[in-house]
Amino acid sequence: MGQTGPTHFGPQPEWAGSARFPAIDLSFNFFQGIFPSCLNNFTSLRFLDLSYNLFSGNVSSPLFSNLKSLEYIDISYNHLEGSFSFSSLANHSKLQAVILGSETNNFEVETEYPVCWVPLFQLNAFELSNCKLTGDLPSFLRYQFRLRRVDLSHNNLTGSFPNWLLENNTTLLESLLLTNNSLKGQLLPLKPNFRIRTLDASHNQLDGELQETEMSFLRLLDLSNNNFSGEVPKQLLARTDLWTLRVSNNKFYGEIFSSDFNLTNLDSLYLDNNQFTGTLSNVILRIPELQVLDVSNNYMSGEIPSFIGNMTNLWELMLGSNSFNGKLPPEISRLQTLEFLDVSQNALSGSLPSLENHRGLKHLHLGRNIFTGLIPRDFLNSSSELLALDMRDNRLFGNVPNSISRLSELRILLLRGNFLSGFIPNHLCHLTQISLMDLSNNSFSGPIPKCFGFIQFGEIKKDENSSSIYHIWDLGNGTMIHDETKVEFVTKNRLDTYRGEILNLMSGLDLSCNNLTGEIPYELGMLSWIHALNLSHNQLKGSIPKSFSNLSQIESLDLSYNTLNGEIPHGLVELNFLEVFSVTHNNLSGRVPDMKAQFGTFDESSYEDNPFLCGPLLKRKCNTSIEPSYSPPESSRESEAKWYDIDHVVFFASSISSYIMILLGFATILYINPYWRQRWLYFIEECIYSCYYFVLDTHSKLLAYLYN
Repeated sequence: MGQTGPTHFGPQPEWAGSARFPAIDLSFNFFQGIFPSCLNNFTSLRFLDLSYNLFSGNVSSPLFSNLKSLEYIDISYNHLEGSFSFSSLANHSKLQAVILGSETNNFEVETEYPVCWVPLFQLNAFELSNCKLTGDLPSFLRYQFRLRRVDLSHNNLTGSFPNWLLENNTTLLESLLLTNNSLKGQLLPLKPNFRIRTLDASHNQLDGELQETEMSFLRLLDLSNNNFSGEVPKQLLARTDLWTLRVSNNKFYGEIFSSDFNLTNLDSLYLDNNQFTGTLSNVILRIPELQVLDVSNNYMSGEIPSFIGNMTNLWELMLGSNSFNGKLPPEISRLQTLEFLDVSQNALSGSLPSLENHRGLKHLHLGRNIFTGLIPRDFLNSSSELLALDMRDNRLFGNVPNSISRLSELRILLLRGNFLSGFIPNHLCHLTQISLMDLSNNSFSGPIPKCFGFIQFGEIKKDENSSSIYHIWDLGNGTMIHDETKVEFVTKNRLDTYRGEILNLMSGLDLSCNNLTGEIPYELGMLSWIHALNLSHNQLKGSIPKSFSNLSQIESLDLSYNTLNGEIPHGLVELNFLEVFSVTHNNLSGRVPDMKAQFGTFDESSYEDNPFLCGPLLKRKCNTSIEPSYSPPESSRESEAKWYDIDHVVFFASSISSYIMILLGFATILYINPYWRQRWLYFIEECIYSCYYFVLDTHSKLLAYLYN
């Protein structure tokens, strides 16, 4: 049955008049409402599948009490609530498969009441994922000897790893999923006669060392996010029939790519966040079909070998946060199927290779290395699918090439901490889907492009068809892996790390610590979806645009360390999400915004070093007029002048006069005293020679650096 829209089940559907259906399959539809009570009348029913719908409400235990012929029941992935007693199925002797996995956290399955109940059935499949199970594994499982698939993931099970479950179902059990529980203790060695093919014990509290074991049928092993330590057993690394190995986030150490490494049929290898050492030796060439290689955040060293270009089936190559050095080999351009490349936080140097052949590349992370030179003009000019580009904290210089603007799907652009210069190019405004742009800590000059106000940072999140910023990989047998992009971005005066789904909600523009001049464009006030805007540590002048009161989603606004003047727009008090606000070290004047809404949470540190600002918060009284002069009241403008107004003619005249007087006094002293005059001339001569040799030496070193 197929439905295009929600269908509501009342208490008595039309087809309830017949009770002789042997099978009912309504899965993958949009049925909603409660389960009809008439289901209990289908005494001949053998197969019942109501999974992947919108059913809600409680599931009463008597609902299935009369269905003694039932062999298969699946009500998973609905919106069920309340508690269901599993012992109500104890007398269903023909039952073979029970799947009750929940879509929400509101459905609980009670398996231990009454105490020590013994079922009449022998199950083949038992799946209670996300059903609020606590304590030890359900005790009735000790009486099950025909199990093929068990899924108890996403519960709060405690105790030790259930080796007894494998021993009771030695020749039959193929899949055991226990991820995201609280199991403790060691993983005992699996016996050679175990036929387990998929074992997922990730996200538990298992510890100790892995022991040598024979696992001739094992295809997928996931032990990630535990407390395992020691070296990975050589016997495991020699499994020629293993497809997926994931041991991330443990305390394993040792040289992983040794001569014992022989996982020839592997397609996914996750070794990240451990303490592995050694180099990327050529033993990885023994895995011709490898699609995912993740050794990030270890202690790997050496150069990235050129033969990496021969692994043409790679989708993901993650080598970040190690100690790799040397150049990024140009042979990496052969990996045309690559979608995720991360070599960040290493010691890689040299110029950037051209990656124009990587048409499917979605994530490129090159940050925190020692890359030098210009960004190549043909850099990624064919990668129209790129979502994230991270080249921060390197030694790149020159302008931003036009090829960057052709990355029409780009969502994240991080160029912070380089030596890039020139005007910020207007062609960056072609990146209409950008949500995070960081150009800070460079040498950009000139004005802020007005067209930035038309990019609409973050508004793309409203488009349900837009690409997600992270990948979901299916490892088979129902195991899903989320490969998250990790991004560091300064907001709220701190460097935060954003990853996964949160990146689809975050937006920001950081132009701080450059040499930008001119006024802040009025158009930036059109960025109504942006969460963070940082223009600090520049040479911006003029007033704060009143249009900034339209930044309705802004959480962090930093305009400090500029030469802004005028008043702070009082409309900013309407920004209800503003958590961090700074205009320190400017020339602003007038009354600070009223201490209400979010501005009631800011103290005087947000306004420091603005001597002409006033208000109760700054303990500086705002005078609206000055005392009348003794001259006739001819000028109404003087009587309405504010206390902080300055007579510019008098100010400049007095400054120039003071400068001339100091200069004449200095010249007079040198004329009168010949000894001081001679010392002054020697000092000038020494300064000239010092500057000359400094420029000459710097020029020679620069030429040697560029040509070497």
